Amino acid sequence: MHPSRGFAVETIAIIAGAGAGRRMGADRAKQFLFLGGRPILAHALAAAEAAQCIEGIVVVCPAGQEDAVRDQCIAPLGLKKIKALTAGGKLRQDSVAAGLSQALALGAKWVVIHDGVRPFARPELFDQVLEAAKAHGAAVAACPAVDTIKRAGPGEMVQCTEDRSTLWQVQTPQAFDAALLKRALGQAAEQGIEATDEAGLIEAMGHDVKLVMGRRDNMKITTPEDLRLARGLVGGLAQRVGIGIDYHILMPHYALVLGGVRINHPMGLKGHSDADVLTHAVMDALLAAAGLGDIGGLFPDNDPQYKGISSIELLKRVRLVLAKEGWRPAQVTVQLIAEAPKIAPYTQAMRQNLALAMGIEPGEVNVAATTTEGLGPIGRFEGMSATATAVIIPVDNV
Repeated sequence: MHPSRGFAVETIAIIAGAGAGRRMGADRAKQFLFLGGRPILAHALAAAEAAQCIEGIVVVCPAGQEDAVRDQCIAPLGLKKIKALTAGGKLRQDSVAAGLSQALALGAKWVVIHDGVRPFARPELFDQVLEAAKAHGAAVAACPAVDTIKRAGPGEMVQCTEDRSTLWQVQTPQAFDAALLKRALGQAAEQGIEATDEAGLIEAMGHDVKLVMGRRDNMKITTPEDLRLARGLVGGLAQRVGIGIDYHILMPHYALVLGGVRINHPMGLKGHSDADVLTHAVMDALLAAAGLGDIGGLFPDNDPQYKGISSIELLKRVRLVLAKEGWRPAQVTVQLIAEAPKIAPYTQAMRQNLALAMGIEPGEVNVAATTTEGLGPIGRFEGMSATATAVIIPVDNV
């Protein structure tokens, strides 16, 4: 991937995922270790993708691992904001400089740096840190220190106890005026300055950096113990399950839309909206899991504002309804019951459409189909049905 030409993207997320991860002791770089069924790096990319403020993403990865990032992290999630992939350098600031070069070529005025091994960052944290950076030029996510901090002397003996009331533990995302960060990186290269984060380079210039309250679950995965904790967070979530079912009549001269994909077929489904029976079943399953009724109550079929509306658009609205009640989709499986057409050529696109509307990854969505072997109204090509099962988890458990 190379920077686009002729189209400026003002706010770029640079995902720093070029580390070797030697402390993990694994057979590959830690950002490619799996967490919840996908690489750790994929979680970080998904968070940046979901952040409203982010217009484009530059991924910095180990040299030679570009295809692995595309195949394991970008393609399965259907990410749309990826603008460039670039190889990192020896030091973190070398890698960030490589990413910044790509971001500036895209026209970035603001950059948001995020560790590729922080999988639990909330999308809204990107927005909050960027807002603070626009007011101060530089801002970082951080949390006040809660443990007692002691300074060690020779022989690992305690030298003193620090006053933790003014100490913060810094995280990412960190956001900067792109030109300011470029100057800081340039000064660091000229003067041989090294820092463990980009804010440290800004501080070395004498520039202020604003602290923005982060979250304690925005952990950086560095050691095997960190990975075990992260996997516990993913696997130990509270869950609720719902089942949805929908039916629609087949009629000539109607469009056939399934999972947001329009399919060329002599018959289509009749309904007030686009009659996307697959998506309707998914919506009912989500609402059932949250105890929020069904789509008939939420989007009445006698309300003209929903006439012909895309069911994928309605699914996005269901996601917002769930969020207001403290829930978010985690996993969905949906099965079409119809004699025809065969949907295998379209299932990947359907999964991507449904996943993006729900704010989850395509790997968390399954689409399948079966027939009634000619039995009943569906077997007589009079209609189609779909059943769905949805798992939802509390919004706080990301």
